Amino acid sequence: MKQAFPAIVGNKRLCDHLANEIVGGTLPHALILEGAPGSGRHTLSLHLAAALSCERRGEDGVPLPCGTCLSCRNILGGFSTDIIYVNREDNATIGVGTIRRVREDVLFPPNDMPRKVYVIEDAHLLTEEAQNAFLLTLEEPPSYVLFLLLCNTAATFLDTVKSRAPILRMETLSREQIDGAVCRVSNQAAEMKRREPERYGELLSAANGSIGRMLALLEPGDGTSIIGKRELAREFVILFLQKKSATEAVRLFRRLPQKRDALVEQLELMLLCLRDLLLCKQSDRVPLCFFTSQEEASDLAYRLRIPELLRLSDRVQDTVSRLQANSNVYLTLHALAAEAGIM
Repeated sequence: MKQAFPAIVGNKRLCDHLANEIVGGTLPHALILEGAPGSGRHTLSLHLAAALSCERRGEDGVPLPCGTCLSCRNILGGFSTDIIYVNREDNATIGVGTIRRVREDVLFPPNDMPRKVYVIEDAHLLTEEAQNAFLLTLEEPPSYVLFLLLCNTAATFLDTVKSRAPILRMETLSREQIDGAVCRVSNQAAEMKRREPERYGELLSAANGSIGRMLALLEPGDGTSIIGKRELAREFVILFLQKKSATEAVRLFRRLPQKRDALVEQLELMLLCLRDLLLCKQSDRVPLCFFTSQEEASDLAYRLRIPELLRLSDRVQDTVSRLQANSNVYLTLHALAAEAGIM
């Protein structure tokens, strides 16, 4: 079997599946690529386009895409005019007007390559009207067209869209996979790993299975910010569960963000912390999402009781739900403090 998409980290089953369909000529004319930002959807889309046009795709022992033929170099180098990116630009959603332009453009055959590939970014932001306008084109496009719909979640698509485009999910990468990938492409990552292993470990955890996210966190501003948020999440959980003084509680609550999105992000970090602690109450070896050290997580979990962990988790989750339902930030935060019994 040919080596499938050698530049893609992880996702072996998905890559093998796509390679088999390309070689067998059975690749659908539309695919939904679902995954979190930074999960590799864009990279896979580009390499999928290269594989379709690779001049050596029929040769035994040659990876797919080969990365060395003229077609591969043009596509992977960003020089091909037959890879068309469709996005929302400055709009909150992707509307009917954008889809109408796509429908008109597909009538023109590719310039240089065998296939014309449309990469629709943030496709989960397609309005219902835009999705309906897209249906006929998705169902019966010209033979030379491939649509790749990149999304955070496929849940926002109409059933009629999902019936025309199979959903392929990018897998969450392990910390070891992310570590290896970023150290290969970033001298900064390798240097931080050597000089500041604890900080590097925190960033690996914060990357949440995303190479793109890890590379962004290596930038000084982003990395410092997320480490501060993670430390605040730890302090909050410890404060509540170990019954610190009211003065300390008030001081900590005042450090929580006052803007809705930032506060939701902070509370979701707390939920990850609580998730790890609850799992550590059941086993000494669990896949951690928040903590970088199994010993630290297990030691803290040992000193806490499951009912307290569950109660706090429920309260934080309820607060997140209220904020997402557009409740007043100040009143919602005050209610959390009151329910927690520390204000």
